[in-house]
Amino acid sequence: MGETRTFNVGIVGTGSIFKAYANGLAGMPHLPVVRVADLDQERARAAAEQYSIPNWGTTDELLADESIDIVVNITPPAAHAAVTDAALRAGKHVYVEKPVAATAEAARRNIATADEVGRVLGGAPDTFLGSAGQTARAAIDKGLIGRPFAATSFVRSSRVQVWHPDPAFFFQPGGGPVLDWGPYHVAALVNLLGPVAEVAGASVIAEPELPVTSPEAKVSSVPVNVPTHATSLLRFASGALATTMYSFDVWDTELPHMEIYGTEGTLQVPDPNVFDAPVKVKRRGDEEWTEVTPAIARVSPVDQPFRGAGVADLASHVASGTPHRASAGFAYHVLEVLEAMEGASLEAGAVKIASAPERPAPAAG
Repeated sequence: MGETRTFNVGIVGTGSIFKAYANGLAGMPHLPVVRVADLDQERARAAAEQYSIPNWGTTDELLADESIDIVVNITPPAAHAAVTDAALRAGKHVYVEKPVAATAEAARRNIATADEVGRVLGGAPDTFLGSAGQTARAAIDKGLIGRPFAATSFVRSSRVQVWHPDPAFFFQPGGGPVLDWGPYHVAALVNLLGPVAEVAGASVIAEPELPVTSPEAKVSSVPVNVPTHATSLLRFASGALATTMYSFDVWDTELPHMEIYGTEGTLQVPDPNVFDAPVKVKRRGDEEWTEVTPAIARVSPVDQPFRGAGVADLASHVASGTPHRASAGFAYHVLEVLEAMEGASLEAGAVKIASAPERPAPAAG
């Protein structure tokens, strides 16, 4: 795993995903969170007090704190690029929530800045580093299902309007099911099958405005300005194909989260939004699904949200040069694919993907 070295962490943003990072990093003593920042100072103060974080305040104060080595950027997607740029130029390594930026063009600028200032940029999602993602990866690499030639990947509605008090940003540029849930699925697929070469598909907005029924709703409805249902066909550089459906409009379905089809069997992969759940296989001639022996230990607690594996991955890379799996290049490729999926139309035909990163090194074995 490389050298264990302490890196002080500062977190910008204390919204809905903050709890998952605070919980996850609390279990990584070499990554102490020493300061948090938020536009809402009261929310920053409350977050610091709840998780015994010694300092809180503004983003400028956090970036000026010379004790901070790594900035975790979990601001809303539209703010990702600007905060990342400022943190890099302040001399910090940066790990940014998904998507790495609201647009691929902005992500390219961030990557160029990281190169310019000699700092490391990494990006979510990191869930493919968990037991489920690495178990599925090991199964494929060992030939458990023969040669993988196809996959399916399905996302149903997150029902965000019934639990989030102000879900408007989920339905604006930078949001939608493709950029909200899609990163987990596409990252998982690229981890398993390698880079995507071409994307075709179509998308639709099912309803132009949605009622917000959250018990703590701050607005009665939100306008919808991004596609909320997208169907795509991905062709990987390996030749494998994946059929995807990412939707905020499909309320219920019994479709599996993800399956990988090989010449000798099928691999059933759990929700890519989580780290640890069983991977199942049914090989040619089997009568029942069986659980695949985990390739690495399960890392996330069952009873609380968890993030932070990608931050640890970045820290290990900086400390001792271990492979940077949740890298900016990987996150950029995922974003380029997602942009192509969101903008695809039957009239335009297939979109070629320019980036072609190496498949991330396995974390198992």
